[in-house]
Amino acid sequence: MSKVVDKFIKYAKINTRSNEEGNTSPTTSGQLVLAKELVKELKEIGIKEASIDENGYVMASVPSNVNKEIPRIGFIAHMDTSPEISGMNVNPKFIENYDGKDIVLNEEKNIILSPKDFPELKDYIGKTLITTDGTTLLGADDKAGIAEIMTAVEYLANHPEIKHGDVKVAFTPDEEVGRGSDNFDVKKFNANFAYTMDGGTVGELEFENFNAASAKIKIRGRNVHPGYAKHKMINSMLIASEFIDMLPKDETPGTTEGYEGFYHIVSMNGGVEETELQYIIRDFESDKFQERKEFILKCAEIINEKYGKCTIEVDIKDQYRNMKEKIEPVKYIVDIAYKAISNADLKPECVPIRGGTDGAMLSFKGLPTPNIFTGGHNFHGRYEYIPVFAMEKAVQVIVNIVKFTASYDNRK
Repeated sequence: MSKVVDKFIKYAKINTRSNEEGNTSPTTSGQLVLAKELVKELKEIGIKEASIDENGYVMASVPSNVNKEIPRIGFIAHMDTSPEISGMNVNPKFIENYDGKDIVLNEEKNIILSPKDFPELKDYIGKTLITTDGTTLLGADDKAGIAEIMTAVEYLANHPEIKHGDVKVAFTPDEEVGRGSDNFDVKKFNANFAYTMDGGTVGELEFENFNAASAKIKIRGRNVHPGYAKHKMINSMLIASEFIDMLPKDETPGTTEGYEGFYHIVSMNGGVEETELQYIIRDFESDKFQERKEFILKCAEIINEKYGKCTIEVDIKDQYRNMKEKIEPVKYIVDIAYKAISNADLKPECVPIRGGTDGAMLSFKGLPTPNIFTGGHNFHGRYEYIPVFAMEKAVQVIVNIVKFTASYDNRK
């Protein structure tokens, strides 16, 4: 097994599940366990500038080995795993020379990873896959990214003949609960640009993501005894259903793809007296994103006109923006990554991120940060898996980016 696999398995076994309700940074102690391990390993391979700050962020720097000015480049991955499913006692399984058939993850619980449900499995016939045992997630999001960066850094440290400028590394906490970039010190990191290693299928390169907002919708009703309720009761749950029906049925996550935006109801809780809906709103285009927010408000206005002005309240908060507007002025950093992927004997595929990324937040903090594949599939669940060759290719891409940055002339 290659070093990247050994590192990945070691990191996957550390429970770094983040906590949405946590009020510390990081939100869980397991993330600090991994952070300390990473600093230890970085120092063991000779990276003296490796440290953890008070918020659990790991940063390190591989010094330039040339006597000319070269852009300072960064690579970033997050340490936490999704709180949606257990990250405790992760027990990765190896499927060597995959035959294209069903993979029994857990015979006792009849949990099967099948190409009938996940047809992209057929793309990896003959490859070695790493899967879960069916009881936890795997943690390739984003411990594969960490392992790939760590392996590439070790390779650079052991091959001084590869000429490069300063290479910056950062491992962040709590990305899965939306806080990965909150305490990221861009000035301390001191890179001209960076790449998050936090993507999916091998070959993918991403520099566009959704504009995003959340919408909290409170609906007030009036409760009276149901036996005497005629013309008196106002059932907030029925009004909530009416509100939901006002939104387009073909603009949900289950009916959209590519550059199509959506409204997504995340939760619904309540009773006769009060109901609360939680929505997320997503679109790539700024104008359409604004129209979506205004449409939510218009629907609420119609409800209030029908039932009374205090029936429904809407609180919309912007979450993140499309990084494209910050990447376009320095598009050469995408060109470098595209070339690096091509030179790893892969076909680069530029795809939009149908979600958010720390790179989007960091781009708006002044650190342009596209996203590169790690190779994993089915993140955040028991059917997660990653092909070994994809991780090895990701390491090669990182090293290629370092090489090409040292020679790239962005004035072309």
